[in-house]
Amino acid sequence: MFSNKRWTIARRGRHNQVMGLILVLIATILSIPAAIAGDIRAVEIGDREVTLRFADVVAGASALVLAGPDRIALDILGADPGRSPQGSGLVSAVRQGRPAADTARVVLDLARPAVVTDARFAADGRSLSVRLRPVSADEFERAAKTPRTEWQPPLNFRAKPPEKRYSVTVPIGAPKPAPALPKIEGPNNPRLPLVVIDAGHGGHDPGAISPHSGKREKDITLGIARAIRDDLIASGRVRVALTRSDDRFLVLEERYGIARRLKADLFISIHADAAENEEAHGASVYTLSEVASDREAARLAARENKANIINGVDLGAHSGEVSSILLDLTQRETMNVASDFARLLQREASDDVTFRTTAHRFASFVVLKAPDTPSILFETGFISNKDDAEFLASAAGQKKVARGVRDAIQLHFARQIAAVGR
Repeated sequence: MFSNKRWTIARRGRHNQVMGLILVLIATILSIPAAIAGDIRAVEIGDREVTLRFADVVAGASALVLAGPDRIALDILGADPGRSPQGSGLVSAVRQGRPAADTARVVLDLARPAVVTDARFAADGRSLSVRLRPVSADEFERAAKTPRTEWQPPLNFRAKPPEKRYSVTVPIGAPKPAPALPKIEGPNNPRLPLVVIDAGHGGHDPGAISPHSGKREKDITLGIARAIRDDLIASGRVRVALTRSDDRFLVLEERYGIARRLKADLFISIHADAAENEEAHGASVYTLSEVASDREAARLAARENKANIINGVDLGAHSGEVSSILLDLTQRETMNVASDFARLLQREASDDVTFRTTAHRFASFVVLKAPDTPSILFETGFISNKDDAEFLASAAGQKKVARGVRDAIQLHFARQIAAVGR
């Protein structure tokens, strides 16, 4: 059993740390310009010229010569990778990737050694043309040893944004008030840790639908969330709140926003996955990372993050640049705590819940981006799988999931207290 007083002291220390980081964050945000971003719409390969076309103005570009195999890397700041064409002329193949969160890389695999002799943005900043010149193997090796910053003429410059030709004024109403905070249930003791359970989807957003029973993800997640709440309350060791206790829709930011406003010590978002392969089964636990652990994690995050979009309008639009700052300044310790809990949850719940072989995964879920609240997304199974769907929809199955989550939560906070006492 953990001590109420020691837990309160631990939370106060963490709160003071977070407040200091937030002050740094505010100063940083005020000092940076608005982000400029654009997808790479096309890469056009000529005999000795490569043209990159963007959906919008990008922040700049740089080039790097790489040997073994011979290639040229074009890094586009403030852009997202796009589709790659077939090679032609000096370029045998084109590949695209993301070396950093705010940078797209276009790799030109060379049919023969070549270097960049000139690069220029179009007047509107929406395309970049790069001239290539064939060189000897020796000259290419020398170029490959030269840092990108020493290239002449440099590519490392910012594109000029197009000038405004008109302006539009649109009246907007007063911002909607934040959703009412849910009731905190359990012992009437503010010194006890608070866990916020989020039932994924809801309202007009049903989530995934089982092809076997027609069960909807939003109903299954609510049932599991309620079961977890009941077990936690019965334990008497923590306080608990649900982001939604009925069939209502919440924007993703509102979900973790509730946890932050309540000053929660742990946030758990409950979901159920679906896949085209009906043999896929088992639970997974996700924690936040801007770099997905695999393609499946990236696909799932992209699908879940679309819950905010209705008729093409992002109801929870947020700045990617601000998100990256939050991640860098305030989430390092929080993410470590979340990862520790994810591993603990798998261990404690494995007797009752079947987990996938690689159960702990990483992805950029919006719902996990509270900078000061350890957060996980618990994919409790696949409702596209007949056995998983029956298990998750049944009272007995939901009770087993709840029992594993309860045991992990109790051990998690006991460990936190023990760490403070050392």
